[in-house]
Amino acid sequence: MKKPKSISAVARQEIRFNECDPLGIVWHGNYVKYFEEGREAFGKKYGLDYMDLYVNGYATPIVHLESFFRKTLQYKEVALIECVYRKTDAAKIIFDYTIRKESTGEIVCTGSTTQVFVANGTMQLALVTPEIFINWRKKNNL
Repeated sequence: MKKPKSISAVARQEIRFNECDPLGIVWHGNYVKYFEEGREAFGKKYGLDYMDLYVNGYATPIVHLESFFRKTLQYKEVALIECVYRKTDAAKIIFDYTIRKESTGEIVCTGSTTQVFVANGTMQLALVTPEIFINWRKKNNL
């Protein structure tokens, strides 16, 4: 059986002072922001911009998030945030993340997010995949 095509992007993030707790390590809640940085890099690379979806009538709120912490990041370290699209036939977008220390390549955190399509204004859940996303998948051979 053929493995589905995987596409990804990497964002580079220097750890800022305001992201650290009094012990000098990144506060766990900031990893959600790093996942967002990964999604933004992915969107720029593959033409999946939130505003394009919005202009076409959809928002994509996160309905599920997982994160698994393995190491810590500290002030001034650089994190590489890999965002990988996980193919699904359902009307949702799933991304997997791996955050590594740039200096050592060590895995710091892994995780995933699931986003659904809702209609702008009414927030009505789309039960079928919107045409704009179907076209995006075709364009990227997914």
